[in-house]
Parts: sequence; structure tokens; C-alpha cells
Amino acid sequence: MQHNVRVGCAGWTIPSEQADSFPAVGTHLQRYAARFSIVEINTSFDKPHRQKTYQDWAAVVPPSFRFAVKLPKQITHDSRLADLSAIGFFLPNVTGLGEKLGPLLMQLPTSVAFDAEKVSTFLLALRDRFAGDVVCEPRHSSWFTDEADRLLVDFRVARVATDPAPSPLAAEPGGWDGLIYYRLHGSPQMYYSGYGREFIDTMAARLAGRTGEAPVWCIFDNTAWGEATGNALALSQALV
Repeated sequence: MQHNVRVGCAGWTIPSEQADSFPAVGTHLQRYAARFSIVEINTSFDKPHRQKTYQDWAAVVPPSFRFAVKLPKQITHDSRLADLSAIGFFLPNVTGLGEKLGPLLMQLPTSVAFDAEKVSTFLLALRDRFAGDVVCEPRHSSWFTDEADRLLVDFRVARVATDPAPSPLAAEPGGWDGLIYYRLHGSPQMYYSGYGREFIDTMAARLAGRTGEAPVWCIFDNTAWGEATGNALALSQALV
């Protein structure tokens, strides 16, 4: 695989159809980590995990393995970035991943428009406590502007490239260019549909074209029907 490109899934479920592509022994996470070098933890969106849980996960994967962790819905959806105190409850637990902690994912609902003052206040509070990588997946059209991109650059936040894209600009990375992050949700039915060979080959060419640039993460989030694992395996093979 291209040295700066990492491919993985949202979660480490191994469907029975792909079981033969993984070691037969070990936990699901250990088996998953034998084939992929990254994973995105989405369960943190709905419920908190203890620091010990994160420590246990970090202990069973290879040294180069990295976890992205989604911010809780209390922060992004319920309070719409207004509950700054929730950051203080979330971060101490996540740090249990130690050096295996990758980016924090700030996924926003469609209803959250870009508000420079509110976003700046939130990111200031986050950056006071966390110096690592942060990626943001906005969905409201007001985020895909030069002003929003400049603010994200100021706070060293990468804007996620998505498929399907809520607007044409959302299909390409934006914001801080020190990390490129793709989230592939499945199309035409988000979270369910698998991707065909043509899409995989096109995606492989796009990622390979970024060789030598910033680190690239590509996460398949079409997990509802178990399509993510097979798609991630196919893309990994296409990048070899």
C-alpha cells in the first residue's frame, strides 16, 4: 500500500463473508488489526467508554495502529457545539489510547450552519485541551466557503471529504491540509450500499495520486449491511 495512505472501517466487525481474509484466532479487534492499520470508533458518539476500555483496545493492536474517535453527540448534535464542559469529560477517557490515538472526528448534523463565533469558541476550548489531529465533517452548505476553510486552517482542523457528498465541494478535502480524511458512507443508500469495482478503482487512483503529500485516511462507513469490510479490503488490494 502507498506509504502515506491508510484504509479502514468504522468499527472492527468482521462479517462472515470476509472471515477467511483475517486470522482465525484472536478478538475481533486483534484479527481486524492484522489486516488494517486504522479504525474509526463511532460508538463513542452514543455512549462514553471508560479510559480502561480505550487502554485495553490500544494494548492488543500493533504499534503503528491508530484509532480515530468520534466526538459524542452531546457535543455535536444535542448542544450543537455549545456544551464546552463535555469536552472535559470526553478527552481524559480517550487519552487511554496513548500514542495510538489518531484524529478526533467532529461530525455535524445538517442543521448546524457555519457560525464563525460559535465554531471559534468551541475549537478554542478543544485546542486548550487537545493538541492532536482533528477532522470535521460538516453537512450544511454554509461550511463549504473560503471563510469556513480559513477558520479550520487556523485551528489545524481538516475538513472531511465524503461520499455521498451533500454539496460538490464536500467531495474534496478542505480546511487544514496536514491530514487528508475520506469518509465513504455508501451510495446510493447511505450506511448500507456497497461500492462496485469501478468506484474502488477510481478511489484507489485518487488516493495513489496523493502519495508524498500529507497522511491520508480512508474510512468506509457503509457498515449496516456489512459492506465496509469487503470494500476496504478491495481498496487496500488495489493500492498495493
